[in-house]
Amino acid sequence: MDKDRPSPFLIVIIFLALISFLLLRDGTYQKIKLNNIQYVELSGIKLKVELALTEAERGQGLSGRSGLNENEGMLFIFDKPGRYSFWMKNMNFAIDMIWIGEDSKIIYIKKDAKPENYLETYGPDQDAKYVLEVVSGFSEKNNLREGDKVLFTY
Repeated sequence: MDKDRPSPFLIVIIFLALISFLLLRDGTYQKIKLNNIQYVELSGIKLKVELALTEAERGQGLSGRSGLNENEGMLFIFDKPGRYSFWMKNMNFAIDMIWIGEDSKIIYIKKDAKPENYLETYGPDQDAKYVLEVVSGFSEKNNLREGDKVLFTY
């Protein structure tokens, strides 16, 4: 074997490292992880979440449903941070809406958004990457505050 040429094993290792770097850099790995989120933990409370990943799922949200259990929520995941506004169109129950930044910290909470206010829109004055919808009163009951850390688990 030629001493100046790298071994086939080393070439494979370098190739795999390069592929891993490219996947991490372009966000593919991040998107795969986000698509698998099953729980959100805030203030020590763990909620089972349904994901709204596509434009159609985000548009539908919780509209038309009769309610939501206290230990459940809907997590809206956006491709990039932005100023995302929500409204209560076709909602049948009040909710709390929690906007979360890319750093996984709460940036804004709209408490007790009511269906009868369906023409109002709600949103923060800064960019968010996620929005969590939970039953009305959850934020107050659990003393949630802007700046609180949110954990996403699988």
